[in-house]
Amino acid sequence: MTGIFDQDLPRTAANFTPMTPLVFLERAAEVYPGRLAVVHGDLRRTWAEVDQRCRRLASALVARGIGRGDTVAVMLPNTPPMVEAHFGIPMAGAVLNTLNTRLDPESIAFMLDHGEAKAVIVDPEFAPVMGKALALRQRTEPLLVVDVEDALWTGEAPRIGQTTYEDLLAGGDPAYAWRMPEDEWDAIALNYTSGTTGNPKGVVYHHRGAATNAISNILEWDMPKHAVYLWTLPMFHCNGWCFPWTLAARAGVNVCLRRVEAQAMVDAIERHGVTHYCGAPIVHSLLVNAPEALKARLPRGVKAMVAGAAPPASMIEGMERLSFDLTHVYGLTEVYGPATACPKHPAWDTLDIGERARLNARQGVRYHLQQGARVLDPQTMQPVPWDGETMGEIMFRGNITMKGYLKNPKATQDAFAGGWFHTGDLAVQSPDGYIKIKDRSKDVIISGGENISSIEVEDVLYRHPAVLAAAVVAKPDPKWGETPCAFVELKAGADVTAADIVAHCKRHLAGFKVPRAVVFGELPKTSTGKIQKFELRKQAGSAAAIDV
Repeated sequence: MTGIFDQDLPRTAANFTPMTPLVFLERAAEVYPGRLAVVHGDLRRTWAEVDQRCRRLASALVARGIGRGDTVAVMLPNTPPMVEAHFGIPMAGAVLNTLNTRLDPESIAFMLDHGEAKAVIVDPEFAPVMGKALALRQRTEPLLVVDVEDALWTGEAPRIGQTTYEDLLAGGDPAYAWRMPEDEWDAIALNYTSGTTGNPKGVVYHHRGAATNAISNILEWDMPKHAVYLWTLPMFHCNGWCFPWTLAARAGVNVCLRRVEAQAMVDAIERHGVTHYCGAPIVHSLLVNAPEALKARLPRGVKAMVAGAAPPASMIEGMERLSFDLTHVYGLTEVYGPATACPKHPAWDTLDIGERARLNARQGVRYHLQQGARVLDPQTMQPVPWDGETMGEIMFRGNITMKGYLKNPKATQDAFAGGWFHTGDLAVQSPDGYIKIKDRSKDVIISGGENISSIEVEDVLYRHPAVLAAAVVAKPDPKWGETPCAFVELKAGADVTAADIVAHCKRHLAGFKVPRAVVFGELPKTSTGKIQKFELRKQAGSAAAIDV
């Protein structure tokens, strides 16, 4: 049924176009052609130059028969070609598949086959791994392999492709008239989940979601024009939380960084006047735990964004001592990276630092342009009371949600059951509406019938001054079923025993929550800095129990 406002009011090219983040680049080049866009070592490029290079890339791909719905994979660090890939590949109508640079050849081969890649662009650092992956492919269709050259890479640089990136662009048209997507629902990117059990799932993003989240990033951060952004967050991770598109919308500066280290971060922040950066808790901890002489060079007021189920209070406190303005966000690959944020309120300023850290560690409220983020009972699909006590599952709905899982209708159907995206994260919702994760559903430790939040125990472990990183998983126990097993990575030079850690936990936790085993050593982490609990679960069974 139509109303009076639907009659004789046509949708035309004059009053409707599909949403896409590609127009952000077009506008930046038109309005700020001479503004600095990319910094990489001694390399400097303006927004007009970046726009021309992206058009060249799109034109060259189209000339090689790559177009709408085709996949173009890239295996790149945070370098200029990675920035250009976020625009040039979808300008050709193709779908960008950013590959995790830490993965093994078998995983890469699976992704190239599953995503049916027609081309792959490879940084020299990762050419050996990619060469092995190409040999493992099951698909027999020809694949265009493009070698990138980078003056800042000083290692071996074997050629595995048919052409180089610069030669590819040289054959493209800098004035190429790229076409808008036929539909804003068209795929723009393919991102694979970590695949801790079985093959990883391919998460498909659409143009509307990418543009929507890019704008939400601006709104959440009050991001000004010409912000200077340091690429500490891998662009292969949820397309850098959509920040390649966000930076174009603000005509900001992409400060590229091949390797994330404290010295390199401080040098870049100081040299280029960095105003913003993002990362997992471990990235921020690099600065918090840096030598005092290095930290003394940091300016005040840099805006930092952190994502993680539970950034430790010690890290949040450390960022405050650096006078960095930290914003905590939360999300998953399936929601384009961050989809909730923890906005701070002026009333919090009067609280002590420990209480501020507790409030800032919450996952918060929905992003500006996300329709809903709620804690629901997964059985009834009804909201849990906002009492800060009743557990439920965090669920999302809205434009900042994936199209679905590639070639996996069952997983897609399950993820969207009841009209919401199910995260698998267990949480409570406070009276002020802020969400706080209590655990992943698979990470809850059930000991003697009592549920123990691994995150709660980890928060206590992080309060110990010698602890750099910590994770808690379930250890099988013949009497209790499961007990907490703590894996602890100590700060350099720290001398702490398992008994010391247990004594510390006893001062802050109920007895049944205290770890029954403590294992010291470096924790296994993903390329984005997340601790790999599935690896620790394998070790927990053999961890020696201690008397608590």
